[in-house]
Amino acid sequence: EVQLVESGGGLVQAGGSLRLSCAASGFTFDDYDIGWFRQAPGKEREGVSCINSRDGVTYYADSVKGRFIISNDNAKNTVYLQMNSLKPEDTAVYYCAVPEVCTWYATGYDYWGQGTQVTVSS
Repeated sequence: EVQLVESGGGLVQAGGSLRLSCAASGFTFDDYDIGWFRQAPGKEREGVSCINSRDGVTYYADSVKGRFIISNDNAKNTVYLQMNSLKPEDTAVYYCAVPEVCTWYATGYDYWGQGTQVTVSS
């Protein structure tokens, strides 16, 4: 059974940092891409970042490029999202998910974690 468990969310002031973790199990981790999405109240779920676990190629939404860094630790079956220079508009529930290949479309993801709340105060 595929399981994705996010952690690391919390409350932080604008300009601060958080590191989210996504612990994966139930599949061969380094054969799959892993993505991060977020959903703010009243808004659609949007893609934030994705990493190709085989070759390490990374993708970022324009809104987070230069501030967020996605990485993986194949030995720990974990993907991280380092979030720096956080802004109030980054406030959302953050989800990790497994797609067939990295895509910005949520419908392209087959498995999702339960999400972790990130709140950035101004």
